[in-house]
Amino acid sequence: MAQNAFASAVITTTDWKVALETSCRKLNSHFSSQIDLLVIFASTHFQTQLEEITECLQTQLSPRHLIGGTGESIVCDATEIETSPAISLWCASLPETQIDSMRLTFERTPDGGTFIGWPDSLGSEWDEDAVMILVGEPFSFPADGLLSRLEEDRPGLPVVGGMASGFQMPGENRIIVGQEVYNNGAAVVVLQGGVKTKTVVSQGCRPIGERFVITAAEQNMITSLGGKPALEVLKNLYEELPTNEQRAMQNGFHIGRVVSEYQEEYQIGDFLIRNVVGIDPEQKAVVVADYLRVGQTVQFHIRDHESASLELNQLLSQLETPCAAALLFTCNGRGTRMFEVESHDAATLSEHLGSIPVTGIFAQGELGPVGGKNFLHGFTASIIAFES
Repeated sequence: MAQNAFASAVITTTDWKVALETSCRKLNSHFSSQIDLLVIFASTHFQTQLEEITECLQTQLSPRHLIGGTGESIVCDATEIETSPAISLWCASLPETQIDSMRLTFERTPDGGTFIGWPDSLGSEWDEDAVMILVGEPFSFPADGLLSRLEEDRPGLPVVGGMASGFQMPGENRIIVGQEVYNNGAAVVVLQGGVKTKTVVSQGCRPIGERFVITAAEQNMITSLGGKPALEVLKNLYEELPTNEQRAMQNGFHIGRVVSEYQEEYQIGDFLIRNVVGIDPEQKAVVVADYLRVGQTVQFHIRDHESASLELNQLLSQLETPCAAALLFTCNGRGTRMFEVESHDAATLSEHLGSIPVTGIFAQGELGPVGGKNFLHGFTASIIAFES
């Protein structure tokens, strides 16, 4: 049986043509057959040149499928390249895998909306080990809407990826599908069969205090926890915390909701983290950046560089099988904005999985499964690892 193969390369000069040619020769030397999937991420320095870069890649590598986009910062292998020019290339030969790439767009309809662009080759029956990788344009593509639709149509399908970044205005971020560069929609690839993948979603938080059941809530406002006013519970929690955790709470705190209520024990990775965006003193309520309902189990969380580092290390250490390659989508609020060292997430990935080909971006929102359901996250490192 033909073997899967992976390789990566990076270009770090704005005078990219010679470096790209050299990188393509290096990449081609790794493969005895056609490259099945090429993933390219480019920093903002290359926004106006992406069409030409993509055309050169198609000529020199002839990949069957290509997806990518822009990133504020770029990941290549164990390095995160922040603010400097970078083009990261990641190639895979997956001879036993069905690969379908597409550009999805959202169109409003009288019924609410629909996602356009699914290729006929996908068919109606997908393998149980299918996985979706998505790079979306954040201002035009409602990723959370797609995740809700897939939850109904394809329950259990892992969706990993991130929203293109680097620009703060609609129409400026870029996604790439095949030979085309777009300023809206999402670049998507679905892999079925021939390769096993593992996902890691590190939300960078740790729980504080005890867990509570929501006993009264209205939309995104929690008014009662365990039968007591939510604000009273929060004040009591704060007073009981050690000084360092009180300081962390003053910089912002979060609430984690248990994704699966059927578990007896809850660990790191079992909570979906959402920001606490304010309080309502009149209603003695806590206001959250999500809709919550009575009966859900929640626990307050704090996020700091120590918590984020601990959680990522813990989750990566639980990967039981050797991995041959990975994609990393990390929040643009991480990197040196969160950690005291450079390349924290990429280097941690390399420490656990070895010197494997990795590409990725600092994203404006990260996609990944928690508790078997897909969500759009913030301040998260979302990883898909390809087993050896």
